[in-house]
Amino acid sequence: MSIIGPRKPLGAHAPAGQALAKTLSWPHLIALGVGAIVGTGIYTLTGVGAERAGPAVILAFAIAGAVCACAALAYAELATMIPAAGSAYTFSYTALGETIAWVVGWSLILEYSLACSTVAVGWSGYLVGWIQAMGVTLPHALLVGPHSGGIINLPAVLVALAVMGMLVAGTRESATLNIVLVIIKLVALTVFVIFALPAFDSANLHPFMPYGFGSTEVEGTKRGVMAAAAIVFFAFYGFDAVATSAEEAKNPGRDLTIGIVGSMLVCTAIYMAVAVTAVGAIPFLRLADSPEPLALVLRTLNQPVAAHLIALAAVVALPSVILVMMYGQSRIFFVMARDGLLPQRLATVSKRTGAPTRITVLTGLSIAAVAGFFRLDEIAELANAGTLIAFIAVGACLIVLRRTAPDAPRLFRCPAPTLVGTLAILGCLYLLYSLPLATLIRFLIWNAIGLLAYFAYGYRASFARRGGAPQ
Repeated sequence: MSIIGPRKPLGAHAPAGQALAKTLSWPHLIALGVGAIVGTGIYTLTGVGAERAGPAVILAFAIAGAVCACAALAYAELATMIPAAGSAYTFSYTALGETIAWVVGWSLILEYSLACSTVAVGWSGYLVGWIQAMGVTLPHALLVGPHSGGIINLPAVLVALAVMGMLVAGTRESATLNIVLVIIKLVALTVFVIFALPAFDSANLHPFMPYGFGSTEVEGTKRGVMAAAAIVFFAFYGFDAVATSAEEAKNPGRDLTIGIVGSMLVCTAIYMAVAVTAVGAIPFLRLADSPEPLALVLRTLNQPVAAHLIALAAVVALPSVILVMMYGQSRIFFVMARDGLLPQRLATVSKRTGAPTRITVLTGLSIAAVAGFFRLDEIAELANAGTLIAFIAVGACLIVLRRTAPDAPRLFRCPAPTLVGTLAILGCLYLLYSLPLATLIRFLIWNAIGLLAYFAYGYRASFARRGGAPQ
């Protein structure tokens, strides 16, 4: 057995009793993508990006969006070519081998779990702020974890468990609710642009790149356009969750292409409009100091009602991000278990809903535990590192499969696949390099743990399943 492991054959079908029900159409898939992409990123990372790049955060959003667009095109071809659950993990298993697929799947688990937990904690902060603004005092011990002198962040735990319950109820029902939440978020961002755009002042855009283009360390913090792009990249990913739903799409060839490419186009347009409006309305240094930059802009412009509506929309609609990310992680876990790299008893599908109930409950409980007890601010960038590895793998899969399986049916064909795949790989490598060194070290430690788990269990189980004995 080679170090890269066996490859999964094209056209492989799920074992009997372990196939997911086909319940999703293209509106559900666009909403899944937009639901994951439009979330805490655009609500909070506008300020973080402005701190690192100044007004050139607009350019940082454009660069991150361009890199994600290349990855999205690769995802669209691969998802319609291999319409099975698992996203980048499944593509890598088919094109690059089992060992690389494990690394990609392990990285995706990191991405989804940290993103879910981070959003749950952020949602808790918005909710508590609203409740306390009404004069209701809540016990501090139940609002933060032990790291801040409390016992548990109970609101974060409850929202994670509530989303878990929705997913257990069924994928279609969850996706339909997600459409409603996505509409709320889009209306809120539209309100922001309408109220803030008239205050646009071109003087706020000068100097445009106060920290330069490249990622360089300034006073202990990486700054520059690329440093900002490496952070605001968090605001874009999520469309890969659409690819994890490939097995559940009613018409994969049409629906996945519309869902992946459509969600990226919608979100890139929204982000550019919001970024231009925000940095044009007030000086970027004021944005940099705020955890809620969009509401700050509106309050500065004497629009308190609109500011409250933006914050309320975050409270109501941010659970859609948790829903999509938890959905994605549960499907990655499910497929890895179905492939035997994790215990196969986890790959159980509910006869009533066609959803993987057991793995969804396990995923929801683990995310709730992290959100309730652990401090995430220092490791949130790890989610970006995991996603970048997955996108690099998808770019490589696109190029490899065009050469190894040139005649395989492709319901969507990526234009200039070698160029697009190469740009996705190089762009993601540069963004990965632009992350802080401490983040990269933590990411290497996470994957070292993952490889130990793989060679201790997954490697042996895979070899035994094929009738051999582990070497």
